[in-house]
Amino acid sequence: MKRLLNNIKAAFAMFSRIPVPGADWSEDNLRLMLCFFPWIGIVIGAVCIAAAWAGRRAGLEPVFCGAILTLVPVVITGGIHLDGLLDTADALNSCQEKEQRLRILKDPHTGAFAIIHAGCYFVLQLGAFSQLSSHSKGMLLAGLTFILSRSWSGMGVLTLPKASSEGTAARFSRESSTGVVRMVLTVYIIILSAAMSGLAPVMGTAGWLTALLVYIWYRRKALLYFGGTTGDLSGYFLCTCEMMVTAVLAVCTAADPGVYGWP
Repeated sequence: MKRLLNNIKAAFAMFSRIPVPGADWSEDNLRLMLCFFPWIGIVIGAVCIAAAWAGRRAGLEPVFCGAILTLVPVVITGGIHLDGLLDTADALNSCQEKEQRLRILKDPHTGAFAIIHAGCYFVLQLGAFSQLSSHSKGMLLAGLTFILSRSWSGMGVLTLPKASSEGTAARFSRESSTGVVRMVLTVYIIILSAAMSGLAPVMGTAGWLTALLVYIWYRRKALLYFGGTTGDLSGYFLCTCEMMVTAVLAVCTAADPGVYGWP
């Protein structure tokens, strides 16, 4: 039980800004850490759903609610995955060879393409959450998306070749109990996909299918342009997955506006 608790602490200390006293970074306590990576998505999803409900009950305008919901993941995670999104945007748009792209990923400076990509990301998230904030089932599905994206991201860390033998992705892959973690993440993905379809057959199925397609696209891109994955690329996938799924959910809610409003 103590080892399990240490794995949970390590996951929250690594991937969130939630205070976690006594987190132990020993190799033994990282073996199952990726099993609990999606649990951070549970916290983000719950806070987003509660914020959307409270905002609508308080009579806040959808755009203001959307702005709050857009910032919730950033506040909880400290923007750790956005860092990967922006670094990868610079690397992909550099038109350089693979080795140079990998060097750009490690460069702490922010390029023009990263800024452009960040702007597009936040604008699309703001629009999607503005649409979803008044739609209860849409927000429930968006909440599940934060868990699903982290499940797929963890799966990529375990199964994709590593572009570098150094860095967080390589370390987690080496020190994880790969078979157990992969099985747990697979169960998460299956349960979440079934839950999304059960909650809203058309909209939910569109959501998890979008996540799957984004993962397939990301896998091909990572192998083609970088020769594998890295921690930055994993963050790039996670942010892109959430952005695309929430956008698809927002489009789906337009077909039945107000039908699933908050009680």
